[in-house]
Amino acid sequence: MKFFVDTADTDEIRDLAQTGLVDGVTTNPSLVAKSGRDFTEVVQEICGMVDGPVSAEVTATETGAMVEEGRKLAQIADNVAIKVPLTWDGLKACRVLTQAGTMVNVTLCFSANQALLAVKAGATFISPFIGRLDDIGEDGMEIIREIRTIYDNYDALSTQILVASIRNDEHVKQAALAGADVATVPPEVLRSLSEHPLTDKGLAAFLADWEKTGQSIL
Repeated sequence: MKFFVDTADTDEIRDLAQTGLVDGVTTNPSLVAKSGRDFTEVVQEICGMVDGPVSAEVTATETGAMVEEGRKLAQIADNVAIKVPLTWDGLKACRVLTQAGTMVNVTLCFSANQALLAVKAGATFISPFIGRLDDIGEDGMEIIREIRTIYDNYDALSTQILVASIRNDEHVKQAALAGADVATVPPEVLRSLSEHPLTDKGLAAFLADWEKTGQSIL
């Protein structure tokens, strides 16, 4: 499973990218607003930090305007993926942009039927928001399992399942178990995946024993 970082904080992206664990980045208007910087400038900087897809979201709601914004955003860099909402206008825009050779991330997906429409429209990525489904008392991860089953029924489908609205490390694990192609995670969640109390305890014991030897590797 690929890891995308869900942020517009370029300092965070730069730091995490040094690990080699970052396969792409997702942004949205809310994340860019938090940065307080120019939208195009932020996307361009991020695209230079990672080789993988960088999702940049349109703000228009009508097909023609979405396509126009998408084309402009796609000019920023070759690795820009255009995010469009899962609406009728968004699906039509997805079709046009995809046929032009642009990567498209269809976002705000909350059902398997919506995901089926997105793949038919040619989406590169479909982004189900599992955390928001959890918020209303549903099992957000169930949608990932359903979409995976549907997509696997048809060999010709190439749309990647990009699990979004991830809140914790359990979401990441369950996404991987369900066979998701990508998990887009906040920086703090990605870092938390490396943590375990037994790791800390074991390291402390190793270091204490090493100190007793009085030796130094360097």
